[in-house]
Amino acid sequence: MTTVLNIIITGLIMGGIYALISMGLSLQYGVAKILNVSHGEFIMIAAMLTWVFVNRGIHPLLALVLCCPLTFIIGFLLHITIFRWLNINSGTAAAYESNAMLLCFGLYFIFSNIAMQIWGSNPVGYQFLNRSVAFAGTVTAINKIVVLIIAVAVSILFYLFLTYSRLGKSIRAASQDPVAAGMLGMNIKMIMAICFGIGAMLAGIAGTLISMYSQVDTGMGMGYTMIALIVVVLGGMGSIPGSMIGGLILGFVGSIFGYIEPSLSMVAYYLIILVLLLVKPKGLMGR
Repeated sequence: MTTVLNIIITGLIMGGIYALISMGLSLQYGVAKILNVSHGEFIMIAAMLTWVFVNRGIHPLLALVLCCPLTFIIGFLLHITIFRWLNINSGTAAAYESNAMLLCFGLYFIFSNIAMQIWGSNPVGYQFLNRSVAFAGTVTAINKIVVLIIAVAVSILFYLFLTYSRLGKSIRAASQDPVAAGMLGMNIKMIMAICFGIGAMLAGIAGTLISMYSQVDTGMGMGYTMIALIVVVLGGMGSIPGSMIGGLILGFVGSIFGYIEPSLSMVAYYLIILVLLLVKPKGLMGR
């Protein structure tokens, strides 16, 4: 029973982080039409900046508040500059999507190498609520409980934002039919830039949360990008609820294999995707 509870708690924590990361990537692809393979670098940047802030005496939760606008601004500025220029000069939508993905590969190398020059390649970390509490015969670190609560709260708030706010409704309209949304007076270019910024911000939140309970390094980005891609395909390309469900599924799978054989976790993830593509190619919530 203790092992089962540990698996459930760990699965929820991993699933919450994976859902945050994947919702951001799904938003960027579903609305901005950018398969951002540099998505994990925003996680890395936020994690490393949080470590820097904490070493300067700033509380990790305050560092989370600081990293949110920073990552949003980086993503927003990238879109209104290089991605918008690329969209204008690509000619067709299909050419833009392929060119944007190639550009994201370039951003990945740029971000990772600059970060390595600044912070090096060694893992770093800090102490934050690393005490443990006992519950039903199992022991869990307080920092992981805090991370789970924040991840769930952000996911719910983001879903409510997309469902009920005026901007959220505009984002959903732009994802379904950008031409019709533009004819109704919506600024599609600005909405796409905001979506790319929000996606970067969600990745930044995940990066700060990861740093609260684990060591981080400048090479961590690509691993999380691969997990985000798997979750997005699992849940359905562009589906926010699908990303939430897919993140939880992958979190529990990773938690189970963490107790059996951690090195097989990625193998299990890819097997899930292989089976899903054969049975339901559009994903769990894809249309």
